[in-house]
Amino acid sequence: MPTKTDIGQRLRKLREEMRISREKAAIDLNISASALRMYESGERTPRDEVKIKLADYYNQSVQAIFFDPA
Repeated sequence: MPTKTDIGQRLRKLREEMRISREKAAIDLNISASALRMYESGERTPRDEVKIKLADYYNQSVQAIFFDPA
C-alpha cells in the first residue's frame, strides 16, 4: 500500500500532467487550494468522497491513485 507521500506525489503528477494550477483544480473539485496542497504533500488523506472526486477529475480509478503499489 502506498504511503501518504506516494499518494501525494501521484496527485501532484496527475495535476501537472494536465497543466492545471492547484487553484484551478481546487475550484473545479470544489475543495480549498490548501486542502489540495495538503493532499499533494502527503500531510492529509482525503475523505472517501473526495477520493472519488479526485479520481474522476484525473480520469483514474480510486484504486490506482490510492491503493495500488508504486
